[in-house]
Order: sequence, then structure tokens, then C-alpha cells
Amino acid sequence: MKPPSVRALAVLLCIASCLFACAKRPSAPQVGHYRAVLELPGGEAPFGLEVAQEGEAYVLYLMNGAERTRVSNVNVANGEIAAVFPGYENHLRAQVQREGLSGTVTLIKAGGKEQVIPFKARFGETHRFFAEGSSDNADVSGRWAVTLTDDQGETSPAVAIFEQKHDRVTGTVLTPTGDHRFLEGQVRGDELRLSTFAGGLAYLYHLHVNERGELEGEYWQGLAWHERLLARRDENATLEGAGKVTTLKQDDARLDFTFPDEQGQPVSLSDERFRGKVVIVTIGGSWCPNCHDEAAFLNPFYREYRDKGVEIVALMFERHGEFDKAAAAVRAYRRDLGIEFPTLVAGVSDNDDASKKLPMLSGIYGYPTTIFIDKQGAVRDIHTGFSGPATGVHYEEYVAEFMDRVNTLLAQ
Repeated sequence: MKPPSVRALAVLLCIASCLFACAKRPSAPQVGHYRAVLELPGGEAPFGLEVAQEGEAYVLYLMNGAERTRVSNVNVANGEIAAVFPGYENHLRAQVQREGLSGTVTLIKAGGKEQVIPFKARFGETHRFFAEGSSDNADVSGRWAVTLTDDQGETSPAVAIFEQKHDRVTGTVLTPTGDHRFLEGQVRGDELRLSTFAGGLAYLYHLHVNERGELEGEYWQGLAWHERLLARRDENATLEGAGKVTTLKQDDARLDFTFPDEQGQPVSLSDERFRGKVVIVTIGGSWCPNCHDEAAFLNPFYREYRDKGVEIVALMFERHGEFDKAAAAVRAYRRDLGIEFPTLVAGVSDNDDASKKLPMLSGIYGYPTTIFIDKQGAVRDIHTGFSGPATGVHYEEYVAEFMDRVNTLLAQ
């Protein structure tokens, strides 16, 4: 028998090496804390990740600032972890490795298109951006008046609110249609990095303090959206009067619609269940993080107020034009967020489509848009956008105004 050739030995060694590596690769993730990152065009967008076990099941926690988002739809098998983020169609798929996880996060965009973002997580690391902090850092805490400029040169206003403790920075950015939720990051010298991901949209900020004391830089949302940012300190910065506002085309017009619910049954605003009641119509979609925040507020409110004469109905404009796919997304949204009020499949996530479906309105300019209707069926107020819990006092003010508006309508 001839001895094996050098090439044959090399092939055998390669096969043995692969078999050894596969045998050593863990079949399940380690329980504990990870530093997770999404690879966006601007670089790493980190977020905190905790893998936990509850009984025999695995759960994930996504951590950004004060927020911990629980992910219970998790499957671990054959050295792979798969998870669907609560209330979204977005999902994670990663291989379990000795040092952590490696795979992709898929975000479902308009038309059902998939945005696939590289993902990795390293076990035992807890820093956000910089492993070694710095004590000689700029102070970026406070309130900032912001101008955003997109890649077409169009500008829009925003307000940034930051809190800082040593090199750790938390806060958010408010726009006329909503906020960028719980941002967390670090400042090192004059450089500021911020990021967030809680299953919906992924944000990454690269900013620095320029020679005039302004914040300057850019941010990325997912793989496709990018804007420049310039901000100056202003404790009185406000968005009052900024952005387009939805109104009735005619003051005496009545809001009217009929759309199928997630089971395909038609529901109309003229149905008996809505007559003689204060009705709140919210226009949104399961893909919208600010709509998730609004739903988290509306759920306990509805349980308390439905017996007092209040009804809520959500018009859902989804990523899919096909009813079955859109309805499946709405059913998951209802289940994961514990929604009890009606959710209707109204159309696709496009401002033009929403505006056509509700022709008595001047237009839909942001999600969510919330409409308040009195007991006689007249529209009394329309609010564009939602300032969620990440905005602190702005959220508290909105809740107080919302409750006052509803109680006033109930008393009339």
C-alpha cells in the first residue's frame, strides 16, 4: 500500500480540524450579559443583551438606558438561537459560539423588503462603546436645539435631551413625529457616541463638540437612512409649531371608515359599539416603535375607561399589501402587547396610502396620529406623533393632557 500523499494528509487534517471545531462549538448560549452590536454604515451600534433561562425556556433582554425589553419568542436548537422581537416581524438568527453569538438581525421594511444587518455579541462584556473610559470629557448634558439635514439637503427641527454621569450619557432626540427612544452611549474627550436597539429601529449617533461648543455630526437609522446633525445648547428649545399638522379638510366633516379587523371582519366607525361614546382613533402600524410606546400607554387606560364610555380603535398601516401577511403582523402585535381594543388592517405603511384611505383629513404626516372624537361623533382634536417614556417630562405632560382631554369629553 502506498503511503498517503502530502495533499491527502492535508485534506484529512482539514476534515479532522473541522470535526473537532464542530464538536467543541457549544449547543446553547451562555446565560448572562453580552455586549451586542449591529453593523450599520456608520460602524458598530451596540446595545446591552442578557440571555436568561426561565424554567427550560430561554428569554432575551435588550438593554438601552433605563429600558429592558423582554423577548420571550426564543428558540435554541442545534447550536443556533432564533428570536422574534415582541410586536414586530423583525427577528434575530445567530450561531452560538464559544465567545458569544454571530449572525444577523432582519428588519421588515416597506413592501415586505428585508433589511439584513450583521449582528454579533460577546459574552461578559458590558461597556457600550469604549472599553476604557476617560475622565477628561466634555459636558454634553442638558437640552439642545437640533437641526437635522437629510441626504437630499432637506432640514427639519429636533430637540435633544441628555443626562451625563462621568462618561455615560443617556437621553433621546425628539422630532415633530416622535422620539428616537432610549439612547445610551459614552463621551470620550469631545467625542459622543449614542445608540439604541429594542427590536424595532436601530440608531447610531457619531457626534463631537466643535470649537463653538455645538454638537455636530451624523446619525444612521438602519442600513438606509442617514442625516447630518447640528445642535446648540438651548434650555428653552421646543418643537411647538414645528412639522405638518393633520386637520379636517372641512371643520364640520365627520371621520368615517370601514376596514377589516385582523380576522377579516369589517368594522365601521358607525357601528353600535362606538355610538354615543368618546372614541380615540389611533393611526399607526406594528413596525412603528412610537406606536408600541403609545399602545403600552393605551392598554391600561382602555381597561380602566372602557366601562366609562370610551372606545379605542387602531387603524394599522402595515409593511405588506397582502391582507394575510398584514393581518398576521397585527395579530402578533395584539398578542405580544396585550391589546384588547379593535385593530383594523387599513393599508400599507405609506403616508400617501393612509391619506387616501382617510380623505376627510388633510393628510397623515407621522405615526402614530391620534384623533379624539366626542359623543356626538365630532372630531375635537388631532395629535401627530407620540413622545414616549424616553422623553421624561414630555411624556408626563402628554399623559396629563390626554387624560384631561378625555375626561372633558366624557363630562360633556
